[in-house]
Amino acid sequence: MQLSKVGFMRTFISTQTTRNLQRIVAGLAILLGWATSSESCFGQYLRVRDICRVKGQEENTLHGIGFVVGLKGTGDGEVATLRALSTMMAKMGNALSQSNGGTANLDDLKNAKNVAMVYVTAIVPAEGARQGEMLDVVVNAISAKSIEGGYLMITPLLGPRPGSPRVYASAQGLVALDKTGPPTSAKVHDGCRLEESFHNAFIKDDMITLVLDKNHASFQAAFEIEDLLNTPSRFGASSSEPIAKAIDQVNIVVRIDDRYRDNTVAFIAEVLDTQIVPPKHDARVVIDKRNGSIVIGDNVMVGRVAVAHRNLSIETGNAPSIGPFLEIDQSDTSTTRLKALVSALNALKVSPDDIMDIITSLERSGDLYGRLIVQ
Repeated sequence: MQLSKVGFMRTFISTQTTRNLQRIVAGLAILLGWATSSESCFGQYLRVRDICRVKGQEENTLHGIGFVVGLKGTGDGEVATLRALSTMMAKMGNALSQSNGGTANLDDLKNAKNVAMVYVTAIVPAEGARQGEMLDVVVNAISAKSIEGGYLMITPLLGPRPGSPRVYASAQGLVALDKTGPPTSAKVHDGCRLEESFHNAFIKDDMITLVLDKNHASFQAAFEIEDLLNTPSRFGASSSEPIAKAIDQVNIVVRIDDRYRDNTVAFIAEVLDTQIVPPKHDARVVIDKRNGSIVIGDNVMVGRVAVAHRNLSIETGNAPSIGPFLEIDQSDTSTTRLKALVSALNALKVSPDDIMDIITSLERSGDLYGRLIVQ
C-alpha cells in the first residue's frame, strides 16, 4: 500500500461586522494529512452493475382513465366525468335515458357526488413481468377534492406507446391514501393484474450494450470499463480479440464471448459483477434550496477572490499583511478547496442561505472551478 502526502498552504478569510469594524478573531486549522493513491488502499471497489445497466432493461409505465366510487360527497361532478360515467354504464347494460337530441341525459347523474374521475398508472419493473402478476397502482384525482375511502372501479390500462389501444392490464381495488400526501393521490396495493407478459430483449446480434448511469457517464468511465473488459484473462485465455467497445460517454457495446454462446445469462452476470476502481467524478456542487442542503465534491476548487457579502468580507489567496485571519487548507497557491472554505464559514456561524448565495456568486464570477447544480 503506497501513500502519498498531500501538501497544504493557507488561505485567509477576514470577517467584519456592521456594528464594529474590527476584525473577528477566530482560529481554525484544517490540515490535509495523508491521502490514498489512485489504487484503493482500503480495497474499496465498485462493480459494473453499480454504475451501469443493460440496455433493454427499462421500466414501462401502464396508464388509463378510471373512476373511484364510494366517496363521501367529495367527488367532482364535472360534465366530463358524468359523460364518461354514462358511457361506462351503457357498456355495462345500464344506459341512461335519451334527451331530445338522442344523447344520454346527464341530468340523471346530477346528484352523483360520490364518484371521481382519476388517472391510473402502474410500473412494470425493468426485469419484465409475466401474465397474471400483480403490481401496485397509483391513483390521482383529476378534479375531485378527495378520494379517501373510495374504491377504484375496474380500469383497463394501456401500454407506454401513445395512441395504441392495446390493453395490457386491468386495475381495481380499495384506494389507500399516503399519510404524508394530499387526499387526491392514493395507491392500490397489488391492484393491477397483467394481461400480457413483458419480455425485455437485451441481446442483439450476439451483443449487449452497457449504459452508464447519467450521474457517472463520462468518456473516462466508459474507456476504463472497455479496457477492463478487454483484459485477456478476464473471460479465459480463449479471448484473443477485444469484446468491448465504448461508443460514447454513455454506451459500451460488449460482444458475447464464444464460450458463453449457450449461457448468455452467465456471461452477462460475470460482466456486471466485474470489479472496477471508482471512477473520478467531475467537480460538482449541488445546492438544494428547499431542504437547505449543500453537497460539495472534494475536487471543487475556488480561485483567488475577494467577496463582500452582508457582514462578511471574504478573501482567498496570499497571506494578508495585518489582522487575525482564519486559516484554511488548500492544495496550491492559486486555488482553494471549496469544501475547506465552507467548513470555515460554518465555523464562523454563517447561515446555510448565506453560504449558498456566496457559492452562487463565485460561480457567476467564474471563480468556482466546478459545475453548480441548483435544485
